Amino acid sequence: MNEQQRLNYDRIASAIEYLKANYQAHPSLEDAAAHVHLSPFHFQRMFQDWAGVSPKQFLQFLSLEHARHLLKDQRATLLDTAVETGLSGTSRLHDLFLKIEGMTPGEYKNGGESLVIHYSFAESPFGQIIVASTAKGICHMAFADHGRDIAFAELKARFPHAEYIQLVDQAQQNALFIFGQDWSKLDKIKLHLKGSPFQIRVWETLLRVPMGGLTTYSGLAEEIGHPKAARAVGSAVGANPVAFLIPCHRVIRATGETGQYHWGAFRKEVMLGWEAAKTTATQN
Repeated sequence: MNEQQRLNYDRIASAIEYLKANYQAHPSLEDAAAHVHLSPFHFQRMFQDWAGVSPKQFLQFLSLEHARHLLKDQRATLLDTAVETGLSGTSRLHDLFLKIEGMTPGEYKNGGESLVIHYSFAESPFGQIIVASTAKGICHMAFADHGRDIAFAELKARFPHAEYIQLVDQAQQNALFIFGQDWSKLDKIKLHLKGSPFQIRVWETLLRVPMGGLTTYSGLAEEIGHPKAARAVGSAVGANPVAFLIPCHRVIRATGETGQYHWGAFRKEVMLGWEAAKTTATQN
């Protein structure tokens, strides 16, 4: 992402925040454009290029009404979704391409000793990320909001005894296609994760929440066969080590409110709106 692209992204983020904060006042296109110091024409075109929909349509995707409708209308269980075959647009992406391989007890216990981890930094529609991989798959992806040094330090804290090499490998490239427009070009993505059996089960279930879809903490608890463990499920969701690929941002409150997110509640809202827009465009 060059300087101009970063400036455009910052403007879009600022505009979305403005629209959310002033939704009840029904701000006009001209008001939103003025907030980010652009003409209405240029703002509309920039926003359409990023989201695929108008600012007004995007805001509708972020509304409580939209979230509640999705939760009510999703009659198929996550398991039903998982067993479907064929790629019917972006909504089946995670079912077909993502697979978790948990670390061995030895790898889990010794902090990644004997593991060689490649890592790199990249730009996404939602900000800069750090992505890391072992020979078996992606082991870490996070937003580098506080700079590369801090992002790398957080990665090292997860695997303190691993050997680190700054290198972009094929696994990382495959994973980064998730942010592109043509998902049909994705190769198979594998995840190599450090977590308890309960956490990995929750993460595996999260992978079956379709793009553009939503679930709740209680819904996840029921899917894994522990309907009274919504609080423990929430802790596992919060411990997700792979941003976006494991879509913990698709877990919301039963009321339809988006709730908190490890990498920021506002970013979560933007992700959900972006996915809703992309999925709607694919279906149309």
